[in-house]
Amino acid sequence: MTGAGSAATVGIAQWAPRPGESAHNEAVAARAVGELAARGCTAVVLPELWICGYRPATLARDAAAAAQPVGGPLTGRLSQLAARHRVLLCAGTVVESDPRDAGRLYNTALVFGADGALLLAQRKTHLYPPGGEHLVFTAGDRFATAETAQLGRVACAICYDGDFPETARTLAAAGAGVVLAPAAYEAAAESWWDTLYPAHALTGGQWWISANQSGAGGSGMLGGSRIIAPDGRTVAAASRHGAAPSGNRADDAAEPELLVARIDVAGERGRVADDVALLSAPRRLPCGPYAADSRAGEGSRRPAVPPE
Repeated sequence: MTGAGSAATVGIAQWAPRPGESAHNEAVAARAVGELAARGCTAVVLPELWICGYRPATLARDAAAAAQPVGGPLTGRLSQLAARHRVLLCAGTVVESDPRDAGRLYNTALVFGADGALLLAQRKTHLYPPGGEHLVFTAGDRFATAETAQLGRVACAICYDGDFPETARTLAAAGAGVVLAPAAYEAAAESWWDTLYPAHALTGGQWWISANQSGAGGSGMLGGSRIIAPDGRTVAAASRHGAAPSGNRADDAAEPELLVARIDVAGERGRVADDVALLSAPRRLPCGPYAADSRAGEGSRRPAVPPE
């Protein structure tokens, strides 16, 4: 179980970044982090590739223009942003260039502590072919975790990374009780969004905190950023398909929609711990009726299947 305090206030910023306009996008991100901190958030999550936008036709050009090494000026400004507002900041993903590996770019999530320290730099390991990502980026080859004061042990799953059950199992086995999931998830895959991620949270006994790009401006993104509890419940969610939040004008939909929720990080994980142990224990199921396995309902909130 994590060493985090029992509760945390989590904030998500969801918007449609302007492709190729990194200075504008950075200003929007900084403003959103400040507003979420002012609302009491101690942890903030931004979407995937907010720095350069996500337009497949121009992604190669936009990414190259925004690329910087980890430790470069953008990293420094994000570090200062986290420290200024005293928040754990998952700064979505940025475009990483590696000076030791000229010509290669990585889609990299950065996580900063409330003191500005860089806690985690996670390269996206599964590049999404329909978006042409494999033509622009080089895939990462490992997952990492980091211990945080606000959320306990966290890991990052970047958009398509999270579509694979193996990713969720790997992060659960590494002790990550919270998965921070920056995304640029398209509306056409809405059924995947609705099905896969609650299942990951449920089977791994983890929180999944997903910040997705909005579909404002015809970007094709789903929106629907959300916080999923370890029992698979969605406890908070933003609007979908770029629809303007209630009370906002439609032409303001490109401005960040801010989602804030107070969650019991360790308490909810503890509540489902017995169920997770049952799901993860290696077992051979009988070939006959499931109820023939007398252990099926022990320690679980799910009722045992009655004998036939």
